[in-house]
Amino acid sequence: MKFRKTILTLIAFLLLTPTFAFAENSNNPTETPAVELRSALSHLLSEHFVLAFKSMTMHYDQAPGADEAQMALEENAADMKPAIASLYGDEGAEEFDRIFADHNKYTADYAVAVREEDQEAQEEATEMLDMFIEDFSSFLGEATEGNLPKEAAMEVLEIHEQQVEDAFNAYVDGDYETAYMTFREGYMHMFDVSAALTEAIVAQFPDDFEGSLSNTDAADLRMDLSSLTAEHFLLATTGMIKEFSESPDLDFVSWAEDENTADLKAAISSIYGEEGGNQFEMIWQGNHIVAQSEYVTAVKNEDEEAKQEAIDKLNTFAIEFGEFVGEATENNLPAETVTELVNKHEEQVMMTFDLYVAEDFDASYDQFREGYAFMFDIGKGLSTAIATQHSEMFEEDNMPGMPKTGMGGMSQSSSLFPTALYLLAGMLIITGGVVGLKKFKSERA
Repeated sequence: MKFRKTILTLIAFLLLTPTFAFAENSNNPTETPAVELRSALSHLLSEHFVLAFKSMTMHYDQAPGADEAQMALEENAADMKPAIASLYGDEGAEEFDRIFADHNKYTADYAVAVREEDQEAQEEATEMLDMFIEDFSSFLGEATEGNLPKEAAMEVLEIHEQQVEDAFNAYVDGDYETAYMTFREGYMHMFDVSAALTEAIVAQFPDDFEGSLSNTDAADLRMDLSSLTAEHFLLATTGMIKEFSESPDLDFVSWAEDENTADLKAAISSIYGEEGGNQFEMIWQGNHIVAQSEYVTAVKNEDEEAKQEAIDKLNTFAIEFGEFVGEATENNLPAETVTELVNKHEEQVMMTFDLYVAEDFDASYDQFREGYAFMFDIGKGLSTAIATQHSEMFEEDNMPGMPKTGMGGMSQSSSLFPTALYLLAGMLIITGGVVGLKKFKSERA
């Protein structure tokens, strides 16, 4: 109990300590302790899905950087271990690590076995993945003394593993449209899982979250924007590498990116109308998506002048998008701040690509993980500005203890979730950091 209080103190400290030179707006319904927990879980779980798919497809293709993709997947899993050790000691943490490490290992082994048409190895890898589901669900059930029943854990794990397998199998069959459709579905499913987990954790420890709720309109807004912007980052970097490598699935990565843009446009339109959505799309595509492709072409042609022209377009995009967001949010998120954030994002995209081209795959994946995490900060900034601007839409979200209705999902009074995962999420906030925001005006202009 003493350790849990220590973790809570550290979390509270970090939530008040900016890492991007901004101050926290603690009164905003997008920044409550419960919503911060949901964001942390969403980041980790979605990143696991992304890296698992990357590792499998790259190992199947024998693509450069496959081993580094696998290492990034293992680093994602390693983020969980300190919290497990704090609760169950080194022995419990080692058991957790053994189960999860084997799971990740056989993910890559399965892809290699499929490539080599080694039926025996495929069956062995499949058996090991099935054993992971059995072992890990048992681990969670026993460690949490039944707060998370083994059967419930098993069901969630089976869905996740099936989505990874289905996306990979479609990729192997050359059915890239199905592969990326399934990938997108599996990716979004991880955000649903994190929402359900957070609700259970908050219900178990309501006082630790100051009575705040995780399944509010404001929380959904933040997660929608975070998931879509993070997906944009992963598809942009993937698409640039696929284009450079002349991969056969490039058109379908581009298709997925178009779908992501359409979803972002729909989100913007739902708040700022059709005209706002159309303006967003024009800015988003012109000096942004197109410019990234032009940069790849310039690198392939070793054309320094064309590279600079593409970079100049991206700088223009940062300014144009900053002006769009600043005006749309009535300066609740100032244009200058948005431009700074977008420039940082574009730098992370380019660094991920440039390092890959330079065959520094380890550094490329480090940059990928950093850039992916940063998109959750951008989602936070956008949602906070919108919730501030349209505060009347989120008035109920500011009332601790009020039940959330009309948005589906679990009730906040649903069954309790284990302390282990609560502390795990807390450790993620500590190890991953959080980005503060400028204090916004609380009234609509």
